[in-house]
Amino acid sequence: MKRRPVVTIVLAAVMAALVTVSTYMVQIPVPATGGYINIGDAMVFTSALLFGPLVGGFAGGVGSALSDLWGGYLVYVPITFVVKGLEGTAAGLIRNGKSVVRDVLAVFVGGAIMIMGYFVAEAFLLGFGVAAALVETPGNTFQIVVGAVVSIPVSLVVRRYTQARH
Repeated sequence: MKRRPVVTIVLAAVMAALVTVSTYMVQIPVPATGGYINIGDAMVFTSALLFGPLVGGFAGGVGSALSDLWGGYLVYVPITFVVKGLEGTAAGLIRNGKSVVRDVLAVFVGGAIMIMGYFVAEAFLLGFGVAAALVETPGNTFQIVVGAVVSIPVSLVVRRYTQARH
């Protein structure tokens, strides 16, 4: 079923707000890079798995970047916008709305993009070096695991409920 553009815009805005709040809610600082570990990927993946690449990419990029902005992580805002936007877009492109295997693959690929994106940004663009960027990799992996544990079951339940209503 094709959504009307206004519905997509509203979904993207609402999901971006949910990503912002879930990212901002829990922040565990990583002194080596000046970044932080959070639980926002749960909503990035939920956005992508339920609503596809446009909503997932927008919610991931804008929602996560807003959290960085409000949290004072200014140097990360453009990096987060790109990395989390790509994460949500990729996950949204891979999911097909019917397969748990595709959902797992979508989270895995989106998560790999996030982990590699922040590693490259921290090690080379921000100049923290490879060792400092590696310190944050387990935390980023934790974010992906939490994102998978939350988003895949939530997406399955929402899909079943919405299919039963139609």
